[in-house]
Amino acid sequence: MTSSFKPNLPEAAQWEVPAFDTPLWLGRTHRHCVVIPVINEGERIRNLLRRMTALSISSQADIIIVDGGSKDGSLALEALQAESVRGLLVKTGPGKLGAQLRCAYAFALNEGYDGIVTIDGNDKDDPEGIPRFIQALEAGYDFVQGSRFVAGGIAENTPRSRDWAIRFIHAPVLSLASGFRWTDTTQGFRAYSRAMLLDPRVAPFRDVFVTYELLAYMSYRAPRLGFRCVELPSARRYPKGEVPTKISSVRGNLSVLKVLVASCLGQFNPDEKEYAR
Repeated sequence: MTSSFKPNLPEAAQWEVPAFDTPLWLGRTHRHCVVIPVINEGERIRNLLRRMTALSISSQADIIIVDGGSKDGSLALEALQAESVRGLLVKTGPGKLGAQLRCAYAFALNEGYDGIVTIDGNDKDDPEGIPRFIQALEAGYDFVQGSRFVAGGIAENTPRSRDWAIRFIHAPVLSLASGFRWTDTTQGFRAYSRAMLLDPRVAPFRDVFVTYELLAYMSYRAPRLGFRCVELPSARRYPKGEVPTKISSVRGNLSVLKVLVASCLGQFNPDEKEYAR
């Protein structure tokens, strides 16, 4: 960890959190925050932030961006503050998405947030659903998953291969393994409660979560531990033409499937001896 992050929570003694810097932090003003992971999203993150400003999201939750090392100049501090962003974390340690999320979640918990909503910075998800996610957290749910496949959800221009894989492989396998009927398990538009993230039986702050492991793991682990889970309708729109994604067509999809199998076999579960202490 860098000197910019010194957790003061007793639970943090065993946390494994990648090093990160905090070039912007204006302090907590709400009970919940919205975490946006990005890396070289360019105009997409700018547009997402403009949409969130139009929806007055910052009046309901603090906006925190966690950057994986962007080089495109899209995260100028003045521009971020103009869109009511309260925090920018820049991961300097190793890892990809899972490492970014660990940085942001550890930071948010240490700052006292009761719940965290995560939405990708590639502008595919409609942020109008964020208030409903917050309401679900306030109603006592621990895990809120956005789904384009439940009633009221919207899926536009989803690549056919990805649509098929989610509907007939990823979601059914995770549903069977977790005991909860999931319909949309690969997207990162979701929300977690503070209680669940701090539960030692979940233990999300481990170096095993580097890429997409944390997403599949939480969908598997949370229902099996009895946490309250729910899917809410969301809109996910892919632009026509080139698909903005960090998952390559062949190697990336195989990696996602490998993570799915490992999660459902319990290979990411924490050691029972550790959380029984």
